[in-house]
Amino acid sequence: MHKFDTKVQHLKYKVLREVARHAWDDTLLENVMDIPKTIVPGKVPTMRCCVHKERAILAERVKLAMGGGQGNNIIQVIDIACDDCPAIGYQVTDSCRGCLAHRCEDVCKRGAISFDHKHEAHIDKTKCVECGMCAKVCPYSAIVNRKRPCQNACKIKAISINEDNAAKIDDEKCIQCGACVYQCPFGAISDRSYIINVIDMLKRSEDNHKYKVYALVAPAIGSQMSYAKLGQVISGIKKLGFYTVVEVALGADMVAQAESRELAEKGFLTSSCCPAFVRYVKTAFPALVPFISHNLSPMGTIARYIKEHESNVKTVFIGPCTAKKAEVQLDDVKPFVDAAITFEELQALFDSRDIDLTALEEDVLDNASYYGRIFARSGGLSDAVAEGLKEQHLDEFDLKACTCDGIEECKAALLRKSKNVLDANFIEGMACINGCIGGAGNLTHGEKNKAAVDQYGREALEKTITDAVSVLK
Repeated sequence: MHKFDTKVQHLKYKVLREVARHAWDDTLLENVMDIPKTIVPGKVPTMRCCVHKERAILAERVKLAMGGGQGNNIIQVIDIACDDCPAIGYQVTDSCRGCLAHRCEDVCKRGAISFDHKHEAHIDKTKCVECGMCAKVCPYSAIVNRKRPCQNACKIKAISINEDNAAKIDDEKCIQCGACVYQCPFGAISDRSYIINVIDMLKRSEDNHKYKVYALVAPAIGSQMSYAKLGQVISGIKKLGFYTVVEVALGADMVAQAESRELAEKGFLTSSCCPAFVRYVKTAFPALVPFISHNLSPMGTIARYIKEHESNVKTVFIGPCTAKKAEVQLDDVKPFVDAAITFEELQALFDSRDIDLTALEEDVLDNASYYGRIFARSGGLSDAVAEGLKEQHLDEFDLKACTCDGIEECKAALLRKSKNVLDANFIEGMACINGCIGGAGNLTHGEKNKAAVDQYGREALEKTITDAVSVLK
C-alpha cells in the first residue's frame, strides 16, 4: 500500500517505524539492539552477503534514526554499507579496437595512456588527472567516465572517495539537499532523523494541555501519500497528537508579499526559500550574500507568526526536505521551529501508531492561496512574486525572473550574476530538480507530483495572496 520509489526508502522507513514504535512505548533503550533482528530475522540474507552484515548496517541506520551520527551534518555516510561500487574515473572498455590513430595517447598530456601487445589502450591511474580528453577523441567511444551514483548526484562536488573506498562528504561544501541520499542504490548515505524528539515533544505536551504542538506542513504535501485523500492525511496528523495543522503555504503567501516589495525596493534579489540554495550561495558565492532576500523561508515565517501570536506553543515542520533539518538549527530560525521531519518520517509515524489513513474522516486544510501552494514546484515562487507585485500595485517594476530548476541551473545563474552578465533581476533558486516535489524526503518523485501540487493549488479557497494573508490580520 505504501508507495515508496525504491526498496532503499522502504528499508529506511522500516527502521524509522520500529524506532518510533519503541519511542512511543518508552521501550527504546532496552530494545535498541534488537531492532536489526526484528527487520532481518532468521539466517537467510535478503540484500547482502550475510545477515551479520545486514544487521550491522541496520544498527548504523538505527543510530541515525535516533539522531546519532558524527559531526553536525544532517547527511551521513554509513561506511560499512558503502563498498560495492566499481572503481571510478575514466576507464577503457572492451569496445577499444586498438586502432592505429592512437588519438587518445596523443591527446594525453600526462602520458597516462599506453598500449598492450593486443594494441588495446590502458590508463595509468597514477598519472591520470581525469581531464577526459581521451574520451572526447576516441572514435569508438571506448573510454567512459564511471562515476559513483552519489558523485553523479552531487552537482556541487562535495563527495569524494576516501582511502577505504567509501564515500566521504566535505561538510564545508555540502548543502544537505539529500540528492546523494536518494540516488545511492545501496542506501549507504542517509539523513539523520529527529523523529524521537518529535515523539517526545508530543508525549510531554500531555494531549496539548501543557503546551500546544503545531504541525506545519509543506506545500508539497499535495503530491504525497497519494493512496489516501489529503483531508485524511490531515486527520492522521492530528491523530498523532498534534493540536492543529497549519499550511506552510500560508507562510509562502507572506513571503511572496514581502519578497516582491523587497525586490521592487532593491532592484535585484535571490530567493530565500530553499535552505540548500541559500547555503550554496553562502559557501560558493559569498560576494552575492547581500542579494539574498532578508525574509525567512515560508517555514520560518509562519512559525514566527504563530509564536508571536500564541503563547506556549511548539512547532514541527513536516516536508520533503532534508536541508530543513539544518535550517531549523540556524540562529535566526531556531527560536521559531522546534523540529523538522520529512514525509518519509511522517509515514513511519503513522504506521508506528497503526493509523490507517484510508479509514479516517477528511479534515480540511484551506488557509493559503494558489500562489502559496505552488511554491512546492519549480517556477511557483516566481509566479507568486509576479502576483505579489501586481496585487501591491508595484507592476511598474519589470520582473525578469530566472527560474533555476536544480542546483546546476542555480550554479549557472549565480556564475553569470557574479560576472554581471545575467539578464534577470530575480533568481529563484531550487536545489532539487522540479523544486520541493523533488526533495529527498518525499515518498515518491515523479511527473505526476507536479500535477498534484497544481491541483492542490487550485483547490485553495482564497484566490489571491492578499486574501490569504488577510486571514492572519
